[in-house]
Amino acid sequence: MHYRRMGRSGLKLSALSLGSWLTFARQIGRNDARELVAHAYDSGVNFFDNAEAYADGESEQLMGDVIADLRLPRDGWCVSSKVFFGSASEPRPTQKGLSRKHIVDACHAALKRLRVDYLDLYYCHRHDPDTPVEEVVISMDALIRQGKVLYWGTSEWPADAIEEACKFAVKHGLIAPAVEQPQYNLFHRQRVELEYAPLFSAYGIGLTTWSPLASGLLTGKYLDSSTSHARLQRKDLDWLARSVRGDSAEQRDKQVGHFVELCQQYELSPTQLAIAWCLSNPHVSSVILGATTVAQLEHNLHSLSLLGRVEEELMAKAQSLFECD
Repeated sequence: MHYRRMGRSGLKLSALSLGSWLTFARQIGRNDARELVAHAYDSGVNFFDNAEAYADGESEQLMGDVIADLRLPRDGWCVSSKVFFGSASEPRPTQKGLSRKHIVDACHAALKRLRVDYLDLYYCHRHDPDTPVEEVVISMDALIRQGKVLYWGTSEWPADAIEEACKFAVKHGLIAPAVEQPQYNLFHRQRVELEYAPLFSAYGIGLTTWSPLASGLLTGKYLDSSTSHARLQRKDLDWLARSVRGDSAEQRDKQVGHFVELCQQYELSPTQLAIAWCLSNPHVSSVILGATTVAQLEHNLHSLSLLGRVEEELMAKAQSLFECD
């Protein structure tokens, strides 16, 4: 396993981490989750990503139970939560958003579900136009000073809002966001590579990125008509399929087809090259993986072996197959 500093902070995260979105408490239960976390930790993974909204809080509950079962040393791993969407199936106004009340309530609830005394990372899951950025910064600063959170960050925030938070924090001697969690893959690059570019040098923001495989699209498995029961084919995830494939499904399938052919020429796994491509960005602190089986996780973890072995020319060639959205 490789470890990278989270932006300008002193925290070192595993280059590959394990997330629970759409898997824990939805696709997999306690036994499978336990095997995944155990294998990830034994492989050097030290960051486990969660959110209050994942399976309405049940994902965090399962993650907390599993880690407690395994008795992993608390100083050997990091765990996160995210606040914004709420954990109630039909949240009331005070059960969602980034008001000070919800930020604090959600933090306490996540601590209880995850069975920890503090969160290593606590993200604001989206920007909240109804809450002043100053209120968010002050609320997060307070939680950190109380020892309930170590680092705070944002997820899918516009760059100008992140900059506003950083400037306010610096001006008033408060703790600024240290990390952003955006979607980042060969299809989805503009925000990370263009919009966020000024934040890296100015504020030392780190990145823990999600969906390196575009929900499996970049693996090439959806090119096979016999594929069934995969994530983008589930009826309850129609919204995700529309989001990933958009109005250009045919064009995206064509791009993936060329990508798979390129990988075949070099005898590489499309999955591993797509993940390694994300890791090739020096601003990426950790790429969050999703998995339902140990075999799948192991295959994804082997993406690290491509770093330093795959030439920059091939990475560039792979990238050229996809338009920057």
